[in-house]
Amino acid sequence: MESKLKSARLPAGLAAIALAALGWWFGSGVQPVWWLTWLAPLPVLWLAPRVRAHWAALAAFAAYAIGGLNVWTYLHTYIGLPIPTIVYAIGLAGVELALCALLFRRLLLRGHALAAALATPTAWVAAEYVNNLLSPHGTFFNISYTQMDALPIIQIAAVAGLWGVGFLVLLLPATIAVQMLPQAARRGRVSAAAITTILIVAAIAYGSWRLQAPATSTIRIGLVSLEEPAQSAPRDTKVQIMKARYVDVMERLANAGARVVLIPETSFVTTDATIPAFAELSKQRDLIVGTGIYFKGDSGAGRNMLSVLQPNAMSPATYTKHHLLPGMDQSTPGDSYTMLQGSPRTGLAICKDMDFHDIGRAYATRNAQLLLVPASDFTADGWLHSRMAIMRGVESGFAIARAARSGRLTLSDDRGRVVAEASSEKRDAELVGDLPLRETHTLYTRWGDWFVWLDLIALAGWLGLAFLPRRISS
Repeated sequence: MESKLKSARLPAGLAAIALAALGWWFGSGVQPVWWLTWLAPLPVLWLAPRVRAHWAALAAFAAYAIGGLNVWTYLHTYIGLPIPTIVYAIGLAGVELALCALLFRRLLLRGHALAAALATPTAWVAAEYVNNLLSPHGTFFNISYTQMDALPIIQIAAVAGLWGVGFLVLLLPATIAVQMLPQAARRGRVSAAAITTILIVAAIAYGSWRLQAPATSTIRIGLVSLEEPAQSAPRDTKVQIMKARYVDVMERLANAGARVVLIPETSFVTTDATIPAFAELSKQRDLIVGTGIYFKGDSGAGRNMLSVLQPNAMSPATYTKHHLLPGMDQSTPGDSYTMLQGSPRTGLAICKDMDFHDIGRAYATRNAQLLLVPASDFTADGWLHSRMAIMRGVESGFAIARAARSGRLTLSDDRGRVVAEASSEKRDAELVGDLPLRETHTLYTRWGDWFVWLDLIALAGWLGLAFLPRRISS
């Protein structure tokens, strides 16, 4: 009988790995299916208490490492990262799930069903937070970004940051796995099911309520990204052609009612933050014009800048990118924030800045209603990278106008709704739309990463429960 059980474990284990890998393949990456992310860990969590610890860890790691290969082409072909970096990026989720599975298994076999259900998302959030602190890419590939199409769910980020979203995503499969182990104490299983149901229902109810808030005003914004002409011509000629093309499109967007027009990151290399043709257009059409430039006016390294021309301003408002892409952007980073004069209260940021919490919270403390964000993506990641920026708006309470080359043009409100979108993936693209604005002040802005600190305290408790010697009753 024992040999039959052992022989049955191998196909069960392989099936669990295959199902979890399939769920992670489609539930993560550059354009995930959000609901699959909730189910992906379930097979290996089901397996964990039924096999030895090393097999549970190996199954969890293998499942997410195999599923994580969905980003190989993106990281290797589109971005061109070195192989060790790619291996780390793909294997990280596998390591995180393996740690979660081990803690889940340990607690469950010790008779702590409720603790096992809660410890799994706790451990995952703690691991992602540590990675956020250590990684030069900030929150890139955080599991919460898989949920950007689930609008009621992501509203919890306004309270707990993206950490609260990730907690919910791991809580559900852990609780289901607890219910699927008959040996688990009934009281623990019922408690886990009740708490999970309450938390998820409360999150959906809060999110649905938050999505009903009316806008206090709107602003009409145009976004445009143009590809450089392919024909051979002197560099100066191409630059003049591009400026003329942008002016033509900006005229068209102004005719459509746009008050603000934004073009992508580093669209022009210049020694003057004021592009004369754009400055003239700004005054003639009473138009705010935001241009991503590579500024070489200073001695030493250049600066990746956003230059914003306002009709009544003597000089452009400028912002220098804070967070540079390691190994690819050698410019001088900025360390200050820029708010435009007048209404609406508008802040400036650039591309990768939006991968980090500091930018969002800094502008939230300045009561920004809107951020202008020029960007440059890698074609395959247009959806993902635009949604990472949109998450900052949900967390910190502002709308975002983001114009990316080789990515997406997006207008999103402070609830994460994408009100207008166009693809600029190796093509010309433009859009104009009315962006809703609100007076939003989020709990996350005031309290910061409070949820993470609570999470780390809870994790210490779960680890004590899992590994400290049991008391022997007399």
